[in-house]
Amino acid sequence: MSKVVATTVLPEDSGEVLTFGDTGDAIAISGDSLNVNVIEDAGGNNMITSDGAGTLTVNSAFGGAFNLLNTNVFFGATTSNFTTLIDSTYDVYRFTFTAMNPAADNVNFTFQCSIDGGSNYNVTMTTTSFEAINPAAGLSYMAGDDQAQGTSYQHLCFDIGNATDECCVGELYLFNPSSTTYVKNWYCTSQGYHTSDYTINDFTAGYFNTTSALNAISFKMSSGIMDGEIKMYGISKS
Repeated sequence: MSKVVATTVLPEDSGEVLTFGDTGDAIAISGDSLNVNVIEDAGGNNMITSDGAGTLTVNSAFGGAFNLLNTNVFFGATTSNFTTLIDSTYDVYRFTFTAMNPAADNVNFTFQCSIDGGSNYNVTMTTTSFEAINPAAGLSYMAGDDQAQGTSYQHLCFDIGNATDECCVGELYLFNPSSTTYVKNWYCTSQGYHTSDYTINDFTAGYFNTTSALNAISFKMSSGIMDGEIKMYGISKS
């Protein structure tokens, strides 16, 4: 077996593609490290791109993939807003919220959307809400927390305690926000520590009654500031 030892290998002319092996050949790389920022297919199409700092952009042709688009980590914030990257690239967006701890006691975690890039969060929506709690038995419909063609922030997690170890978590799915034909459906499941020291599992859902594209989303407590982390994912089209 022949061996070539070199620190740099370049093509004959600048700009040309450097080819290793032939069709059907296997190429082994020792050392378990291949350092590149772009991986392409044989047709020159980007499959995975990195910014060199660990942020990856994956080709949307990989169906079903959860693509992390943005992360908001905040302390003492009034709101957590996402005003970019909500577009026709993805049909489904997923938002996960973790360790949402309010400064005020007995408050609700809420959200609203915008059709003008975040200048206003007041899109008309119709919603429904119910909860399962322990120690109380069964399910309870939250008649005071739904909306019928309302424009307020929608409650997602209810009556959260504000002690240092109390918080709520959950996930919200927003469907086809860029459609200019249909209303925009969504649903959310959350789990929280109730201010009265019991567990509360909240289920909320609804639709934004607009055919305008949604392009921004806002989260906040019903009163006061909050700490927490919210991630936005785009689910690849299959």
